[in-house]
Amino acid sequence: MENQWENFLSPYKQAVEELKVKLRGIRSQFELTEVHSPIEFVTGRVKPIASIMDKAKRKGIPLNQINEEMQDIAGMRIMCQFVDDIHHVVQMLRDRNDMEVLEERDYIAHTKDSGYRSFHIVTRYPVQGMEGEEKILVEIQIRTLAMNFWATIEHSLNYKYSGNIPEEIKNRLHRASEAAYQLDEEMSQIRGEIQEAQVIFSRKKDTE
Repeated sequence: MENQWENFLSPYKQAVEELKVKLRGIRSQFELTEVHSPIEFVTGRVKPIASIMDKAKRKGIPLNQINEEMQDIAGMRIMCQFVDDIHHVVQMLRDRNDMEVLEERDYIAHTKDSGYRSFHIVTRYPVQGMEGEEKILVEIQIRTLAMNFWATIEHSLNYKYSGNIPEEIKNRLHRASEAAYQLDEEMSQIRGEIQEAQVIFSRKKDTE
């Protein structure tokens, strides 16, 4: 059974590694031209087997259909400094010819009741294996650093309380989400100053 899971997850692991290299490469290209990169950093993971089985059970997905019904077995996360950067990254992903965008979910314009904000894109990505090409689903989440901090805390609390977060903590989380959004708004207002300072600091570091 373990070998079956390893074989099943192998193309997902390959997709995550390939996309990490490609997306980090975009950031490097921006840095070489000394133009602000909309990508701050990139992470990726393949969902653990236990999490896949738990989600399949909760959602009523047969195990022989999870490759088509479960969109986030392979997950990428792209962090941005500014909200405007998110829209830039989304457009770059739409324009790529090495993946097909299947679905977009804008939780920034349409914030979840919990306060969650992020932009999700579900893509179909081709992986070249021993037996030819296999197209798999990859979910890409694009968010600011502030949104990511909030989402990480909320995820941990959801895990601790098995999805039943106490009302008082829910209210505090919602206020924290609004505070994080206000932080993003304030940073956007002084974006030019921040970027200029970062360029100066980067040049200074290169000459040391």
